[in-house]
Amino acid sequence: MHFCQTHCVMCLMTRAFSKALTIAALAAALLVPLRASAALVADPQTLYNDMKASFDKGAAHGWAFFDQLAYLSAILNAGRAYSLQAPDDPNYAEVVQLTVDVGSRMHYNPLTNHDAAIWYVREASLYVQQHGSTDEVQKATELLKRTDAEDQPQTMARLADQDATANLQTYAHDPDALIQQVEADWRAYLLTHEASWRSSALERAAKSTFPIDQLPTTWGPDFLNAARNAAAGVDPYTLNDQFNARRLLARLKAINPLHLVGSVNVISHEKYMTITAPADEYFGRTGMSILGMRNELHRLNAYLDAGWGAHESPAGVLLAESVDDLHKVYPRDHELPALLLATYKALQRIPTTEAHSSAGRIRSILTVEYQDTQQARELLSS
Repeated sequence: MHFCQTHCVMCLMTRAFSKALTIAALAAALLVPLRASAALVADPQTLYNDMKASFDKGAAHGWAFFDQLAYLSAILNAGRAYSLQAPDDPNYAEVVQLTVDVGSRMHYNPLTNHDAAIWYVREASLYVQQHGSTDEVQKATELLKRTDAEDQPQTMARLADQDATANLQTYAHDPDALIQQVEADWRAYLLTHEASWRSSALERAAKSTFPIDQLPTTWGPDFLNAARNAAAGVDPYTLNDQFNARRLLARLKAINPLHLVGSVNVISHEKYMTITAPADEYFGRTGMSILGMRNELHRLNAYLDAGWGAHESPAGVLLAESVDDLHKVYPRDHELPALLLATYKALQRIPTTEAHSSAGRIRSILTVEYQDTQQARELLSS
């Protein structure tokens, strides 16, 4: 077990809260040539020290699956802070190495990891590829397959199932590992619309060993609605889907109503995303504030309505960079999902390869890292 001293920008949540939201994001974005121009309000040294606390806590608990996930989350928080604020600090290289080591051991996958750290894991993996030993390079290469699959739904779905299954093999019968495996298949279905993933999720959740009373409030309600539709024989569910759904619902019915997923008293995903970017912070090469991004979106759509089309491609790409920069530094800003969706829709209207490439990347961020938001659901269902 590696150990490195760190500290998280906020205290790690309680186990019950984390089960509802998994382990939530602190900061994230794409790996782009320019580092974020805004300053993340977090002290890298404090984050570095908190990782020590997370390690000590996990060691005291005997390193259950949840403890390992919490430790990885603390590592990612520290790594982001060093990348954004102190990339030349000697601790940066140490935390990068930990990111690859622990990320590999815990089978990090962007679809089931909710730290919104894809950009940083990619950065860390590239660094280790250049500076690590042969074994470390192999680990980094495997992680890069995951981060680079963000815009490849079928590949990401397959890898998510593979990684969650590997974790369950290591942590057999662990409730959190069992939930992650079903989550991987359910999210794979939402991302690809391939019914086989939904069938797999229903089959695994129907087993007597699955902790049906611990479904998180993020994706749990939609999954249970699917089970109800399957049990009712609604097309296009298969006979096996109907059978598994009925078994699942029968187990759920036997649970005390206070423990049902819809009744769990937790903070909603929308409530949780409340760390907002200050109005006087600026993002991207053009230095846009949040207000500036909204104004640019309004201008861009007005000019597209007037028929400017491809002429607005450079401006659209620069707007996407600014939104990406915001996502990197303040991924929990409450305006971000709506801003991502609006930017995607505007870029889709511009008939250039560059604009559509930026649109694809924005779509990937929204549908992978913010899959539980209303905006992501709108895009995934379209």
